[in-house]
Amino acid sequence: MKRIPIGISSCLLGQEVRFDGGHKHDAYITGTLGQYFEFHPFCPEVEIGLGVPRPTLHLVRIGGEIRCVGVKDPERDVTDRLRRHAEQLKDRHAELCGYILKKDSPSCGMERVKVYGGGQPRREGVGIYAEALMKANPLLPVEEEGRLGDPGLRENFIQRVYVFYRWKKMLAEGLTPGRLTTFHARHKLIIMSHGDYRDLGRMLADVGSDTLADTAERYIVSLTSLLKQVPTRSRHVNVLQHIQGYLKKELSADDKAEMVDVIERYRRGDLPLIVPLTLLKHHFRKSPDPYIDESYYLSPYPQELRLLNEL
Repeated sequence: MKRIPIGISSCLLGQEVRFDGGHKHDAYITGTLGQYFEFHPFCPEVEIGLGVPRPTLHLVRIGGEIRCVGVKDPERDVTDRLRRHAEQLKDRHAELCGYILKKDSPSCGMERVKVYGGGQPRREGVGIYAEALMKANPLLPVEEEGRLGDPGLRENFIQRVYVFYRWKKMLAEGLTPGRLTTFHARHKLIIMSHGDYRDLGRMLADVGSDTLADTAERYIVSLTSLLKQVPTRSRHVNVLQHIQGYLKKELSADDKAEMVDVIERYRRGDLPLIVPLTLLKHHFRKSPDPYIDESYYLSPYPQELRLLNEL
């Protein structure tokens, strides 16, 4: 598969662009994700001409508005320059299937960035560039490198990237009612693991050429929102049991008992998700099912990423 285009804060790739002339190289990002993602680096502070090294910036609440200003020189306000720069990059951002931001940055932080003014700083801000990026690209999967250390958040982000990549690939091939319903069918089990899939299914029930563009737009907006919910064990158990139902005539009594036991042990937290998935794949290799074969749930992304081993 072609590597997927992902935007990223330049310092995470080891580029020495931070305010102090250093970097924040992340070995997992470059070493593991770099095998599957084609990284497009951005450093808005450097790109608007602030230089390296440069005076430190922070977020300050001024008159009910959050501004990005110099720590030592509050008159140095780069808020509008960062917002304009994000707007100027909209065509490059539109080519991406995901974005990894630098946490805590007054320009690139996705959430919980310190905001100063009126007492103790409060972690309630969003980096100015990051905020403009996400507002202009609401469908784009976005995450911070710090949160990628959490197995659930890491898997959720990468799954969303692959779903969005497949969505954009489908659009590039030409949107048709058939392709849209096939896309939904292949992702239905993934959707089930995140929440209620029925509204999305009903949305496509009567799709035709005359309503296709509007339906597709409403569908991807709803799907994007749903996929942001990190799946729970109980939801995965529901999906696993649903999939097992496709084998009810093929499994022997012993095989069924083993499958039930493995799913229960996963539910209790004794086994990672990869174990029941591997067992299901073993049985479907012996007893193929067209619907399960086409579904992305059992193989949502390259297994070499080993994301399911910690869930």
